[in-house]
Amino acid sequence: MRRILYSLAAAFAAAICGSSASAQPRLKPDNIDEVISAMTLQEKASLLVGDAWGTRNPVSETDGSRYPSGKIYVPGAPFSTRPIERLGIPATGMSDGPAGIRFNISRAGSDKSYYATSFPVGTVMASTWNVDLVREMTQAMGDEVLQYGVDVILGPGMDIHRNPLCGRNFEYFSEDPLLSGKIASSWVSGIQSNGVGVSAKHFAANDQETNRFYNDSRMNVRALREIALRGFEIMVKESQPWTIMSSYNMINGSFVQQNPEILTTILRDEWGYKGVVLTDWGYKEGTVAAVKAGNDLMEAGMAFEIDRIVAAVNDGTLSIEDVDRNVRRVLEYIVKTPRFKGYRYSENPDLDAHASLTRKAAAEGLVLLKNEDGLLPLSGVGKVALYGLSSYDMIAGGTGSGNVNKKYIRQLDEGLSQNGIDVDDDIRRYYREYIQFKKTEEKFSGTGNSVLLGAEVIPDPSLPSGLVEAKAQTNDAAIITIGRNAGEGGDRTLSNGDWYLTSNEIDMIQKVSDAFHACGKKVIVVLNIGGVIETASWKNSPDAILLAWTPGQEAGYTVADVLTGRSYPSGKLPMTFPVSYMDIPSSHNFPYNFKGGSTMYLDTGLGGRQKKELKKDVDYTEYAEGIWVGYRYFTTAHKSVSYPFGYGLSYTSFEYSRPSVRIDGEGNMVASVTVKNTGSAKGKETVQLYVAAPSGGLVKPDIELRAFAKTRELAPGQSETLTMKVDAYTLASFNEDTSAWETAPGEYKAYFGASCEDLRQSASARLSKGRSWSVNKVCLPKEKVKEITVK
Repeated sequence: MRRILYSLAAAFAAAICGSSASAQPRLKPDNIDEVISAMTLQEKASLLVGDAWGTRNPVSETDGSRYPSGKIYVPGAPFSTRPIERLGIPATGMSDGPAGIRFNISRAGSDKSYYATSFPVGTVMASTWNVDLVREMTQAMGDEVLQYGVDVILGPGMDIHRNPLCGRNFEYFSEDPLLSGKIASSWVSGIQSNGVGVSAKHFAANDQETNRFYNDSRMNVRALREIALRGFEIMVKESQPWTIMSSYNMINGSFVQQNPEILTTILRDEWGYKGVVLTDWGYKEGTVAAVKAGNDLMEAGMAFEIDRIVAAVNDGTLSIEDVDRNVRRVLEYIVKTPRFKGYRYSENPDLDAHASLTRKAAAEGLVLLKNEDGLLPLSGVGKVALYGLSSYDMIAGGTGSGNVNKKYIRQLDEGLSQNGIDVDDDIRRYYREYIQFKKTEEKFSGTGNSVLLGAEVIPDPSLPSGLVEAKAQTNDAAIITIGRNAGEGGDRTLSNGDWYLTSNEIDMIQKVSDAFHACGKKVIVVLNIGGVIETASWKNSPDAILLAWTPGQEAGYTVADVLTGRSYPSGKLPMTFPVSYMDIPSSHNFPYNFKGGSTMYLDTGLGGRQKKELKKDVDYTEYAEGIWVGYRYFTTAHKSVSYPFGYGLSYTSFEYSRPSVRIDGEGNMVASVTVKNTGSAKGKETVQLYVAAPSGGLVKPDIELRAFAKTRELAPGQSETLTMKVDAYTLASFNEDTSAWETAPGEYKAYFGASCEDLRQSASARLSKGRSWSVNKVCLPKEKVKEITVK
């Protein structure tokens, strides 16, 4: 009876709409309920389904929101919501963009080139440990979103660096959820200060690309709450993103996109999220289940998904209340957008200003790993031998949806020349001609591998001896750049040319080091890489190592500025560099040599998946490391690493003094320390607050990052006192038995560190009474995962 009544009501509403257009409401911020009441079921369903790559996907000949096939709703935006013209509901535009807005350079009917700024990738931003600087960079990024007429940028990516071989780690921030959450919150706030929105992704536990559409992330609830979800929780509570993108994968046997326990119980009921949840771009069979679960918008959107929603309401398997709830959320989003407000975008953001900001700001995310005898910044060096293909073909950012269509990438030889250092022309010509040859060869022979939205890094050739020994005589120093990239669609592998250096790269470092050292000259290695690589076996050969990451389109200028002292590094590692890959607990549960990519089981949306025997680390991944991710494991297990979490050298030195910590009656901690620049150069220092907590019946890491703060620029002799506040909830650990976050009474020791291993000062305070925050007992594994034992 209910279905019949709703069908009659919808038909009556449609008839009224057709006969009395003047009586139809037009969407306004204060009449959303009225508009919902005026919508037909077909229109409601179409509003919950995206437009499939920016072009019309006709639903039916009677669809009230029908546009001509092929019409692009939002120029420049590859994705959009569907408009309903008769009710004044516009389409809104979305575009990829963890490192800058991404859309096509050219558009029909225009001879203008629509470039965007390639900003530093997420890992670089996290390496700055500077929330204010991240906000400044993303304010500029958000201005490009606004001025190009787009409403939502699809970022930030903020899954945990569970394993260094995840193909999309460059988009993500850190192995630590607190650092991830704080950087993400600033990222979101900066973008949204422009009156445009974000889509924080991929919610959640989307920690590998291999079979990302169907992989089941199996973990115990403590690992889920403390590691996989905590960064998202911080970001949601601090910045309220307009949208959140639900991930493809399953968690403990249920698809995230169809799971009300994570999308409603945790995200909305516990965390207080108010925005829209939209799916990652795919077409699973479970459209109706996703609507029920609180997944408001199906992206990219296909006609059959609209049909599924309509059919489910008509047959009673989906309530109209669930549909209306989601429609309301989408409309609440739409009325906030520039497109709804009629903003007249310029299509002319200040790209020059943003390039200058990128060049300067990215330097703060470069990490100085080694600097023997104060080699850097370079002094008395007039001419260098510049080796490595990536010196002349630098990598600005990752591939896939994280790529940006930028106007140029600055090369390292250009940057050095601009900073007054000559680059050996014979070596430059050798590499440039080789690069041109390899690119031409790939173009005409088809030998290049396919890379999603990006180009493959050309491997370094064998270095001719004639470009080494003789050049050590005529150049003042040598610089070697090692390049690596990764991206959407596949994970990295435990192979030479990826995790390990190739034989040619090893030979190049050794030959150059031997030749230049024999002449009393120095060698610098620049790592232009998207993620962690093996360093322990070769790091003793060069005199200095600068980790440049993939710092955006100004890469060559930024790196040269740091090498020459025009800028200075103050970055700290947001993850651990282990001695060996197999030292990482998750390495035993990660598809590190799988070649199948992410699309091996891509669903067409039109049918089921073939049954097969489930494969470990491909169809399901056991998070047997539990909470022992990154430094939590290495510090507690007392395992040696190549470079620890939080590590990074400076061109100056800093002294920590006057540590203090207190805990108030509510269990909140306030810690402070004074930092003094005791060196001879200006610089900034990040102080990391690690806390050792009483067990309270739980096994806990020896230390956990609970806060951090960065000084302003300090001249030699200057000091600054940093104060860090940690609320009681942030000090808590999760107890699976009680389904609660708990702080235990007892002594809390606060360590003020320059890294997780370099703990320079400490102070203690007592918590007289513990506190507890109960949460819902949800997202449980079907069988408890057997975790490693560390303590």
